Amino acid sequence: MANRGPSYGLSREVQEKIEQKYDADLENKLVDWIILQCAEDIEHPPPGRAHFQQWLMDGTVLCKLINSLYPPGQEPIPKISESKMAFKQMEQISQFLKAAEIYGVRTTDIFQTVDLWEGKDMAAVQRTLMALGSVAVTKDDGCYRGEPSWFHRKAQQNRRGFSEEQLRQGQNVIGLQMGSNKGASQAGMTGYGMPRQIILLFQVFASAAFQLQTRVAHCCHLAFM
Repeated sequence: MANRGPSYGLSREVQEKIEQKYDADLENKLVDWIILQCAEDIEHPPPGRAHFQQWLMDGTVLCKLINSLYPPGQEPIPKISESKMAFKQMEQISQFLKAAEIYGVRTTDIFQTVDLWEGKDMAAVQRTLMALGSVAVTKDDGCYRGEPSWFHRKAQQNRRGFSEEQLRQGQNVIGLQMGSNKGASQAGMTGYGMPRQIILLFQVFASAAFQLQTRVAHCCHLAFM
C-alpha cells in the first residue's frame, strides 16, 4: 500500500465519508468476476478494502482484465509488467483507465489513478469496475465471462431505418399538415383584422348619410321660405 500520512480535521471527515461508500459485498462479487474473466492463475486476495487495493494497485490485474475483454490478438495493452516501481505501477493503472474509456466506459465513471494507488477512493474504483462489467455484458460479443445477471445491461439506442419511399411519404404528410393549395385553403376566409375594417367602413357610410340628410333638410327649408 502506498505510504500516506494520517488525515486530520475536515480532511479526515471527508475521507471517512468516502470510505463509508465502499461496499464489502460488491468487493467479493468483483473479485470473483475478475478472476473468472481473466481465466489465469490469479491469486484470490483476502477480504477487506486494504487487501482489495493491494491486489489492484500495481495495475497488473487491471490490465489483464481489460485485455480479456478483447479477442486474442486485439488486446489494447500488449505488454504488462509486474514492476515494484511506483511510476510504472501508476502508468499501468493509467493505461487501464484509458483502455476502459475506449472500450465504452463513460468518463464520469472513470476513477483517478490516485484513488487506487493511494487508496483515496476505493468506492470509485468499484464504480469503474461495475461500469466496465455493464459495458461488457451489453456488448454481448462473446468475450464476457461470468453470469449475465452480475451486471445490468445498459439501454441501447433504438435506431430505425427508413426507405426512400417511406421518407417521401413522410414529407407529403408533413406538407399536408402545414397547409396545401389543394382541397381546403384560405380562399374566401375573412383575414385577420377584417372586423375592424368593416366597422370603419360603416362609420364612413353613416357620416355620408347624415351629411346628405342635413343638406336635403336645408334645401326643403329654403323652398318653403
